[in-house]
Order: sequence, then C-alpha cells, then structure tokens
Amino acid sequence: MNIYQAKNTTTLSLLNEKPFHLEREIQTLFEQNLFQITGLEMVKSEFSIKGKRIDTLAYDSQSNAFIIIEYKRDKNVSVVDQGFTYLSLLLENKADFVLCYNETLNKSLHSNTIDWSQTRVVFVSPSFTENQRLATNFKDIAIELWEIKRYENDLISINPIKKTKSAESIKPLTQKNSVIQSVTDEIKVYTEEDHLNGSSEEIIALYENFKNAILILADDIEIVPKKLYIAFKKNKNIADIVILKKGIKIFINLKKRQLDDPKGIMKDVSETGHWGNGDYETIVNNTMNIEYIMSLVKQAIM
Repeated sequence: MNIYQAKNTTTLSLLNEKPFHLEREIQTLFEQNLFQITGLEMVKSEFSIKGKRIDTLAYDSQSNAFIIIEYKRDKNVSVVDQGFTYLSLLLENKADFVLCYNETLNKSLHSNTIDWSQTRVVFVSPSFTENQRLATNFKDIAIELWEIKRYENDLISINPIKKTKSAESIKPLTQKNSVIQSVTDEIKVYTEEDHLNGSSEEIIALYENFKNAILILADDIEIVPKKLYIAFKKNKNIADIVILKKGIKIFINLKKRQLDDPKGIMKDVSETGHWGNGDYETIVNNTMNIEYIMSLVKQAIM
C-alpha cells in the first residue's frame, strides 16, 4: 500500500517507508498506545511463565478475556505453532494469568468472571509471508495477524489482516495435533453463522438489512462476532446486534446522555445488566425505522 501526502489540491508526494529495525520499537509503540490502537487494557510487558516469555499481555474488557500480543520481524517463524503454544500455555496456567493481572493492576479479577473461550493471540509485524497468511486463514482460529508500517513524517499504518470469505474451519486438521485439538476444544471463535443458526428466513433477512445499513455508514466498519452478540467496529465498538427468535436487539455504544434520540426509541439500560456495549438498546422486528436507527448508530462513529 502506497501512502501519499497532499502538497496542494493537485499534487501528491509519495512517502517512503521507514522500516522498523528492532522488534522492540514496534512493541514500545504498541504498548504505549495499546488502548487507542486496540481498545485493550495493558496488563504486563515481558510476562514470563514456565520458561516462555510473552511480549505483551493485554485484557479485553468487552470479551472478558486475555489477549497475548507478539511482535515479529522474522518472516520464517510459524505463527500457527507459536500461537497455539501460547494459547495452550495460558489455558494450562489460568491462575498465573489472573494473579499477574491483579498484582500488576492492583485489582481483584476473579477467574470465574473470565471467558477463557475468547482468548486470542495477536501477531504484529511489518509484513507476513503468504504461507503465514494462508496458515491462519481459518474462520475459527484464535490467531490474528496485524500489519504495521512506518513512513516519513511520522505516519504509522496498522491494518488487521482479514480472513477471506471462503475461509474454512480448522477443526478437520486438529486431529493431527494434540496441542491444537486441546486448544480448539476450549477456545471458540464465533461466526455470524453461529448466531444465525436456527433463525427463520425472516430474522436472517432482517439482520442482513440492518447489517448492510450499518456497513455503509462509514468505510472500514468491521464485523466481529462475539459469544453473546455480533459487534460492529470502526476502531472501537459502535453497535452490537443480538439475534432473537422474533427480532433483533440493537445496542449503540454510547454512554448515558450521549445519544440524541428525539423519537425516544432507544431504551436506557445503563442501570441494568445487558450483553452488548453501550447504554442504549432497542428491539426491532421490521425495517420501518431503519433510517432513523442508522442516524443514531452514526452518532457512535463521530
């Protein structure tokens, strides 16, 4: 991807890439800006356990899960083997990770509140080989690849590598590797299909209408299925959808009193337990108010 700087209204200047010379440069940049880049909570840098060293240990408060981040400049490493090694390490030593979180952040996180099935490993690198991309192109693999590049004028680009729409399941391959099988038995990567299984054609069509309406609100909105809902993200969660038997529930990720809703169709759930993010929800069973609801969702993008 080429990055240009606009010199004026008609002239573009190509910015040269300034490669990272050390993995530590990438790690420092990520750790010092972790929440802004990923929305994750920083737990510990260089966390050592059982003879292994984790570059960055983070926590996802939306999924209630630990996230392991590794930084790579070596293109020959097998990200799948290393990723599953770290996932297995975490699942076999859960108490150590909880202890690290509590001691480092001076908090009281309880193991029974953590959703271990949502654990992930993220590899960050200036580039990945075709083999690395293909090896992680499974719709249900708990390994993510993020590409980071640095350019002149202190510009940084960070792009998660998305799975292809035709990505298959990794489960048929797990029988050949006991470590991978033990991890995939406990860790679950959810898909839209998981949420829509068993739904009527009407509900699926209703979801597709609202999904497509959200996706055209802005460029690069990402669909991220979670355990209890389907998240729509642009740098951060903007909306979540829960599939119901007779409709869909839509959450808007804004705090109480931040939403301008003159029609009052969104319910304030700031004082009640709920699955999605944000303090506003509504249940719909038709597309009658879709344009108005999109005007509300768009407020979470601003």
